Amino acid sequence: MTDPEDGVLMSERRQLINLGYRMLGSLSEAEDVVQETYARWYAMSGPERATIEVPGAWLTRVAGRICLDVLRSARARRERYVGEWVPEPLPDDADDPADRVTLDESVSMAFLVVLESMTPAERVAFVLHDVFRYPFAEVAAVVGRSPAACRQLASSARRRISASPAPVAPSAQQAGVVRSFKQAWEARDVRALVDLLDPEAVAVADSGGLASASLHPARGGELIAHGAIEIADRTPGMTLLERTVNGQPGLVAQQDGITVTVFAFAVADGRVTRIWAIRNPEKLRPWMA
Repeated sequence: MTDPEDGVLMSERRQLINLGYRMLGSLSEAEDVVQETYARWYAMSGPERATIEVPGAWLTRVAGRICLDVLRSARARRERYVGEWVPEPLPDDADDPADRVTLDESVSMAFLVVLESMTPAERVAFVLHDVFRYPFAEVAAVVGRSPAACRQLASSARRRISASPAPVAPSAQQAGVVRSFKQAWEARDVRALVDLLDPEAVAVADSGGLASASLHPARGGELIAHGAIEIADRTPGMTLLERTVNGQPGLVAQQDGITVTVFAFAVADGRVTRIWAIRNPEKLRPWMA
């Protein structure tokens, strides 16, 4: 017979996955956090668990604290990362509904990249309060600071977001630009690519040293366009597919039916301003199905 408590607890899983992904920018790390959170719950005795009035709030508090620890250690790990680190790209589906991340503006690649610029405490406070609407009293219990201090952390995070260039194109417009980019790339039409790219566009590749990719961002529409043509010439069997990446129109490159790169875009004023190319195979696991 199924324990009713288990059903209540597992109903919180999707919320915790959503929380963890936004805090960490990594679905695999979010899954690890959720697993550790449940392990801590079941490590308690029955009487200890019985004293917890709202299990969901307890799970969120513990998951938030684990995320904060992961973010603090991630800074050192990313200093050792080979090349640029880009958040793990999300497809628009998942095998298990409990593992599905809600695709909204707070998981767009552009938004997650801004979150990466925050301190661990800023990010946790901002995600809990501004994205998930937890009151500062509950945020304080996670971050280990006063509610007033958490309010300041969230305010500082908002200033970072306001100061960062954000995509303003509606999804339909972005889809049109990305489709035109795909067609120009397939046609090896360098002039069309240049026209579709903002002159100050930036392209970032993330390989983690496990796939071929530039270790530094490419800057400028001309340089990015010519680089795209070089890639097409080197990989004649590459197939480009239009896919939703983190809730936004993007592209997936496949070779022999295997996903080798996921491209996320930021679009403004009808032109591509940012491209994130994720090639690290460890980050492409959800795309291999």
